[in-house]
Amino acid sequence: MVDFCRGKIARFKIPRYIFFVEEFPMTASGKIQKYKLSELSLELCKKKGIDII
Repeated sequence: MVDFCRGKIARFKIPRYIFFVEEFPMTASGKIQKYKLSELSLELCKKKGIDII
């Protein structure tokens, strides 16, 4: 994934970690709940032993 991103986006925007999910947390109107997605990513990092500053 990093190789794909190189040369396409700025170096500081390349993600360090990538997690695949089955489905996104959605609102009743069909929008993605970004804050819940953020909470999910922090939870997954914690399970993997990744410290987020």
